[in-house]
Amino acid sequence: MYEVTLTTLIDGKALATKIKENLKVDIEEFTKATGVVPGLATILVGDDGASKVYIKNKIKSAATCGIESFHHNLPEKTTQQELLELIQKLNVDDKVHGILVQLPLPDHINDDFIIHAIDPKKDADGFHPENMGRLLIGQEGIVSCTPAGVMEMLVHYNISLKGKDVLIIGRSNIVGKPQAILMLREHATVTMAHSRTIDLDKKAQQADVIVAAVGRAKMVKADWVKEGAVVIDVGMNRDENGKLCGDVDFENVKDKTSFITPVPGGVGPMTIAMLMKNTFQAAVSSLK
Repeated sequence: MYEVTLTTLIDGKALATKIKENLKVDIEEFTKATGVVPGLATILVGDDGASKVYIKNKIKSAATCGIESFHHNLPEKTTQQELLELIQKLNVDDKVHGILVQLPLPDHINDDFIIHAIDPKKDADGFHPENMGRLLIGQEGIVSCTPAGVMEMLVHYNISLKGKDVLIIGRSNIVGKPQAILMLREHATVTMAHSRTIDLDKKAQQADVIVAAVGRAKMVKADWVKEGAVVIDVGMNRDENGKLCGDVDFENVKDKTSFITPVPGGVGPMTIAMLMKNTFQAAVSSLK
């Protein structure tokens, strides 16, 4: 006899829609009770095509949830000082509860310097060092959208992390590091890895849960994944045919897993849903 693994596709798109529907109700009640409409300011510097699409989707989701959008599309030649001045205005604008600067910024602008300039209470992305620090020591704060979205998916699909071996491939401040902290909170045993990790495939073979967030198309192969593992694909790449794909070789890996996220339609929509949730959270906190 051999074990047959029945794979469940984690539908991030459907879950994100449900979260935004619930948020819409909560925001309507909040606005009715307080007169405050949650506001999200988005800033795009330059004309990067992918960034324009991301911003458009965020503004559309905000409208769906009942969040007011304040979009600022700045020219490529905008100086760092001009961007900082805009952020300072938004920091003191009572109508704005969340601020998002679309990354990456042009080379002449320092991403970290700009992130530091955002009021931590309005840091809708959850990237500010103060919010990262709060996450690290277990205090309440705004959590990075993608890792928060991954945790929401695990809860929704009743996937327990308690005592599980988790391998996170990718060490970014945006995904890998905060993801590790969130999973440690749920009593997982977490191993951090990256593209230079020695014997990465062997480490992956031992994992109950793999989070792939390294930014390399189809890096995680079928022989890296043990039967029944949970695979969360955070990657967003293009394959040799220009088709969207993740960090996981989805077609060859999926039949070995118990749960797996597709690309697109997995983690991506959840990231935007968490951005909306963070903005609402910031609006509620502004009245305390």
